[in-house]
Amino acid sequence: MALRMWASSTANALKISCSSKPNVSLAFSLSRCFSTVLDGLKYANSHEWVKHEGPVATIGITDHAQDHLGEVVFVELPEPGGSVSQGKGFGAVESVKATSDINSPISGEVVEVNSKLSETPGLINSSPYADGWMIKVKPSSPSELESLMGPKEYTKFCEEEDASH
Repeated sequence: MALRMWASSTANALKISCSSKPNVSLAFSLSRCFSTVLDGLKYANSHEWVKHEGPVATIGITDHAQDHLGEVVFVELPEPGGSVSQGKGFGAVESVKATSDINSPISGEVVEVNSKLSETPGLINSSPYADGWMIKVKPSSPSELESLMGPKEYTKFCEEEDASH
């Protein structure tokens, strides 16, 4: 995993990107193909992940998403006690490149918000699946998890998306 993170950082620093052109040398088509995708999580096509454990689901944005965003400088999150709906926005991430909405992969009640992100939004870049989580939700419809992608499907989705750009 450390090698993947190094390779991704190096590729970004060198501005190397995947290319859909067949004549481009493999040595120069590294890039974002090194994004980390974890087993045990479900993924939305809007690049959010969810980990369902017991009565609570933790939600954040994927390594792939943070890599495309660049350095995250601000995060807007909802208040605990509010609700989120599958596929609907619940906050925003501002990076040096752009501001992007964050969509909820599942519906439910927000039971906790990662308050560390208000002071250190870069946790999303350095640790998108651990320290950079965004909200914890009590799912109102756990069956929604079945509509999300597993790690293999999400990896393929990202590869196809990158190839089309």
